[in-house]
Amino acid sequence: MPQIVFSSRSLNKTYQVGSVEVAALQGLDLDIYQGEFIVILGPSGSGKSTLLNILGGLDSATSGAAAWRDHNLVEASDEELTRYRREHVGFVFQFYNLIPSLTARENVELVTDIAEQPMRPEDALAKVGLSERLDHFPSQLSGGEQQRVAIARAIAKRPDVLLCDEPTGALDCRTGVGVLAALDEVNRSFGTTTVVITHNAAIGAMADRVMYMADGRIARIESHSRRAPPEEIRW
Repeated sequence: MPQIVFSSRSLNKTYQVGSVEVAALQGLDLDIYQGEFIVILGPSGSGKSTLLNILGGLDSATSGAAAWRDHNLVEASDEELTRYRREHVGFVFQFYNLIPSLTARENVELVTDIAEQPMRPEDALAKVGLSERLDHFPSQLSGGEQQRVAIARAIAKRPDVLLCDEPTGALDCRTGVGVLAALDEVNRSFGTTTVVITHNAAIGAMADRVMYMADGRIARIESHSRRAPPEEIRW
């Protein structure tokens, strides 16, 4: 059996909004296996981003258990979470967060400078199909190309897990397919455990499993015997 790399049990997250407590996660149980491509679907407010932030060490749970391998993500200190993010996690967000004054290569180098055994920026950009755009600035790249630079930046430190928050949310269908192809290639070629949260149900077809969230819980899980290639995705 594949190894469980993420697990949570009775995971709760509550935010204080003025005098009101808002429950973002409520008793959530979850297992994710090594090398899986997971898509998490659900409406706004279902807890998707909160869950991703806890898995990535960007936020802490209020109670319950959450772990990445032997890393306790609930009781970890800020220093331990920083080290966990630096050594093990790559992030891809809806908005690319590239530095406008740096080229594609230089944006990726920002990560390789702090990683222990990084890829060459040129190799990371080649993996997402941008070998010909190394010295272009973000303003000279399309939205899809900028997102692929962001993916290259995330994978350049050779993360164990890639966490993606609406990576195609700002893109049209054709451009989004190119971004999904890059994520699919990274998952298949490196075995990087990949978790994508999205509102777009069509993207679920390319996942090993689709987890549907509602009211801060996993409502149901679908497993796929065949992962659809990205070029089959339409939305």
